[in-house]
Order: sequence, then C-alpha cells, then structure tokens
Amino acid sequence: MWKEANLQPLKIIVSGGGTGGHIFPAIAIANAIKALRPDAEFLFVGAEGKMEMEKVPAAGYKIEGLWISGFQRKLTMSNLAFPFKLISSLLKAKKILKTFKPNAVIGTGGFASGPMLQVAANKGIVTLIQEQNSYPGITNKILSKKVDKICVAYSGMEKYFPKEKILLTGNPIRQDILSLEGKRDRGLETFGLSADKKTILVIGGSLGARTINESILNCLEAFEKNNIQLVWQTGKGFYETAKQEVAKYEGKGIKAFDFIQKMDYAYSVADLVISRAGASSVSELCLVKKPCILIPSPNVAEDHQTKNAMALVTHNAAILIKDSEAREKLCTETLTLINDVEQCYKLSENISGMAFQDSANVIANEVLSLINGRVK
Repeated sequence: MWKEANLQPLKIIVSGGGTGGHIFPAIAIANAIKALRPDAEFLFVGAEGKMEMEKVPAAGYKIEGLWISGFQRKLTMSNLAFPFKLISSLLKAKKILKTFKPNAVIGTGGFASGPMLQVAANKGIVTLIQEQNSYPGITNKILSKKVDKICVAYSGMEKYFPKEKILLTGNPIRQDILSLEGKRDRGLETFGLSADKKTILVIGGSLGARTINESILNCLEAFEKNNIQLVWQTGKGFYETAKQEVAKYEGKGIKAFDFIQKMDYAYSVADLVISRAGASSVSELCLVKKPCILIPSPNVAEDHQTKNAMALVTHNAAILIKDSEAREKLCTETLTLINDVEQCYKLSENISGMAFQDSANVIANEVLSLINGRVK
C-alpha cells in the first residue's frame, strides 16, 4: 500500500482507447488515483477520431489526440500512411511530455498507448502497462522490456512479459458496476420491463458486434413467444435496423439501444448475458456474477477473445459459442440455458469465484509507489 511520503504536485498521463475495453479501465485507474491524491492533475492521450475523444471529456478529464491507427495484417492502402502516422505520434508524444511534465505515464492499450509509453520510457519517466487480455498484443510485448510495471488480469503472463515486472491485479471496471445491490427495481423501471419475466442482456461491445446483432435479430420472435425480455446494446451501426424490428414487439419488453449509459441498471435486471469476450466485458461479468454466453470476436489479434473466454469455460464459468456458429446455435442455446435454473446457478457461482476485487485501487497504489520510489 502506497503511503504519502511525497506530496509534491502530481501529474499523470493516461493513454488508451479505441474501444470501451481500453477507455473504461483508463478512467477507472485515474479515478482511483484521484481518490488517493485529490491534488493530482491528469491528461489523457488518445487517437484522433476514436471514441475516447468523446468518452474521456464526458468523464471530466482533458484529452489530447494523436494521429495514429493500427497496422493492418493484410495489404491495405491505409498501411502506406502508418509510418508517417507513427512518426507524427512519436513527435507529438515528445511535445506532450515536454509541456505537461508527468510523474508517470499509464498505458491501457489502444493505438495511442504505444507511442506515448515508448517516448516516456526512453525519457526515464515512470511507466506502467495495464494489460487486460490473456494474450497480449505485439506492442505491449515490445514495451514490456522498457516499462517499470505490468499489471495483468490473468495468471501465467510470464510467458510474454518479464516475470519480475508482473503484478496480478485483474482489470479495473466502471465504478457503478461494483455494486448492483438494490438497483434491480430502478433498472426495471428505467428499461420499462416487467419483474415477472426473465431478461436477457446483449452487449456486443461498445461498438456493437454484427454477428451477435444478426443472431439476436433471428431470436426476437422466439424470445417474445417464450415471455423473455431483452435489453440489447447494438452499437450505432446496427441500431436503426434493430429499432425497426424491435418496434414490432412494442409492449413485450424487447428493447434496443445503440449504447447503454447505465450499465449497472442493465446488469441488475439481467438473468443471462450474451457478450463478446473482450477483457473488460469478461471482468465485468465476473464481478456482476451473471451466467453468460460468450461469442468471441474472430477479428482481433491472435484470437485473444477466445483465449479470454476459455479462461472461464475451463472452470465451467461460461458457455462459449463460436462466432461462425452463432447464427445457427445462439437462439436454441439461449432458451435452453435461461430455463435451466441449476445450470445458471452453477455458472453464476463459478464466474463469481474468478472476480478480482478493487483492481483500480491496487493499480493506483502501485503507480504512486513507483513515483515515490523514483523520487527517493
């Protein structure tokens, strides 16, 4: 536990984004540090045009954008611009460090995180990676040799990172999700649902998931016939299609949203969750103790979502359906599971045993300890 040995003005850069899975842990860590050091000043660094440029200011923090995007594994025109984007981002990262003068830089993944951590580590600034997945990307593998600490969510990560730098912390999640007690009635009211029917929550990630969305579209009639309610986060791209279909079931508790702000209410009403297997989603599901069906995205580096899902499946803590089989199997598997009280109870019990408590606070204390040690 960090102690207040040094109370000089504190400045922290937090870099991460692209998806909610990188943004929400970043905000959770900043909030935890702020609780320990109310005087701390924060600057977030994200990728221009990505969702962090909207979500971070909404959380009350300043953000700067880098001109950066990912390198595609197949030959594309966008790859031609990658070297120029990388050079531009490294130069801007240097400028940000020179102007802001941080005590530490925290990276939670995403395009902007790499250049920011690289420059900070080269300058001898305290650096920390928060790796959410069970299989890290190549950028974090490279950076692991330079940063001071790597906070991970899964055991066995010494296969990828220097063992002496690893701290097993779990993934930080949004503060409002940490306690669902007493929220169900308010959740039912918020979503216009009945307390007498079972409810399925579908979350394909903050940007949505086409396979899950198209599969759920095929399930709507079956859900309505079986008296099952639905809270469905579609993402912006699929929302208009879902909205038109959901309108056919008005008054039946079938609801679609492009993005759900009050996820604590959504989890509180859910009897079963259907989700991608992004690291943050998996961590949230462990903490909210909900039986779940995971459909890992096949469109991620090194198939890391399948590895995240299997970490639960091997402990009988989740059901896995392959993305390629979802359209065919999801409806039947969902109806079977939600009506199997014993299996839902087992899944709920097992997944709750895999939860990490207080991850954001553990990481916050580690950041402050590293800073304190560097000052000494």
